Amino acid sequence: MPFTITFVTNADKVVSVADKANLLRTSIREKGGIPFKCGAGICGTCKCKIEKGLENTDAIKDRERNHLSEADFAAGHRMACQTFVHGDIAVSWIPLALRPTATARTSGSGPASAPPSQ
Repeated sequence: MPFTITFVTNADKVVSVADKANLLRTSIREKGGIPFKCGAGICGTCKCKIEKGLENTDAIKDRERNHLSEADFAAGHRMACQTFVHGDIAVSWIPLALRPTATARTSGSGPASAPPSQ
């Protein structure tokens, strides 16, 4: 049975999908706009939020657990490359230009800020 994916961050673009589909592949094919780099669950770039229809996604994968916390999952966040959709959803994301850089995410503690060992 056909269903729709609404790409909220891309001016609420709506696409029709005929069957169970990978969210990132659908975004690429239909120009939905979800950012990505690796497409394999390694980089975490395709983090998105299922705004509506979370129940129409498949189970969370181990690769997603490498990038997202339980709080992220509870808030509806998923990695588009690892998520298969089988019913209507609406998805949003933070555009890459608005995301904090890796250095901005460093808290100032731990090995990244420790002085070099001698």
